[in-house]
Amino acid sequence: MNDYPDNRYVDPEPWSDEVDISAPERSDMDAPAWLLTWRKFKRHKLALVSGLFLLTCYLILPIAGFIAPYTPNERSADYLYAPPQSVNLWHEGRFVGPFVYPTVAEADLEQFQWHYTTDETTPMPLEYFCEGETYRLFGLIPSDTHLFCAPDGATIFLWGSDRLGRDVFSRILYGAQLSLTVGLIGITVSFLLGITFGAMAGYFGGKTDWIVNRAIEILRSLPELPLWLALSAAVPSNWGPVAVFFIISIILGILDWPGLARAVRSKFLSLREEEYVKAAEMMGAKPSRVIRRHLLPNFMSHLIASATLSIPAMILGETALSFLGLGLRAPAVSWGVMLNDAQNLASIEIYWWTAIPMLPIIVVVLAFNFLGDGLRASLDPYKS
Repeated sequence: MNDYPDNRYVDPEPWSDEVDISAPERSDMDAPAWLLTWRKFKRHKLALVSGLFLLTCYLILPIAGFIAPYTPNERSADYLYAPPQSVNLWHEGRFVGPFVYPTVAEADLEQFQWHYTTDETTPMPLEYFCEGETYRLFGLIPSDTHLFCAPDGATIFLWGSDRLGRDVFSRILYGAQLSLTVGLIGITVSFLLGITFGAMAGYFGGKTDWIVNRAIEILRSLPELPLWLALSAAVPSNWGPVAVFFIISIILGILDWPGLARAVRSKFLSLREEEYVKAAEMMGAKPSRVIRRHLLPNFMSHLIASATLSIPAMILGETALSFLGLGLRAPAVSWGVMLNDAQNLASIEIYWWTAIPMLPIIVVVLAFNFLGDGLRASLDPYKS
């Protein structure tokens, strides 16, 4: 007699408690949010490479003096506008190791420019962990040890020298300390103001919202570049480089916060009506706690992406002001200050390497933009 008229298959094996009949679990459903973000971020190869590049740049900043063969204002009077030198490994078919050829400068009084002759018969190996001019490691520890130096009787101008005989490569490394840091300080000021005023406007509404919105509209209606120039020109000329650096950073942050404040306000207007926010308010939570513990965490992914995309604007702002002579000034060294020396197009046509400081600006700004795009797409890990 057939107990199963519909001919369904029945496993003849007895029931076992060891058999797992639970539904298969998706590994990404149980993973923490940071792991989901990292998994998706790794698929953005360009963003990943950009992030590693920027991380390397910021790790180099404290030890820039150790890597640079010269200090930023160290001059070589006999090597004005020296062209970039190559580091060679082989000489006449024989492996010598990293070395340079000595060069001799000659003044061309007819064309009023310098010509350099390379002596390719005498290879001069580089020196490592050598003594040079004093600098401050991590900005605090005095040291005179450099990673590599030119031997006596030779120079090591990897990217040439400027009109005063200063090494362009070394100055770019030192300039990164200010140009890359100004973005971090500026974005900190911008976020403190933007989050504070945006949160107040979005959470409290009413007159507070009206006042904040009017302030935002006034600031956004002002032309940005003339406002930068006016505020920077108001900085006393007798202030030191460090004071000017912080003032420029604060100015850039103050002018950048309205956009962030408007984004925070619009997000808070929708989040404050959520049930968990109402529950926190009914339990007696203060507005500061509601904003800090319940509203901001839901907006943190947007804030991280916005910060990454805003830093290059800060870097370009400092570069533009310093290039125009209204930002950082010598003896401070930044990429904008270096480009200020390259305003003469006739000089760039002859000594093209004086425009090399444009390259790190372009590469760093692109890297921040690629990283910001990758973070913006990755911070929503469930979105395909």
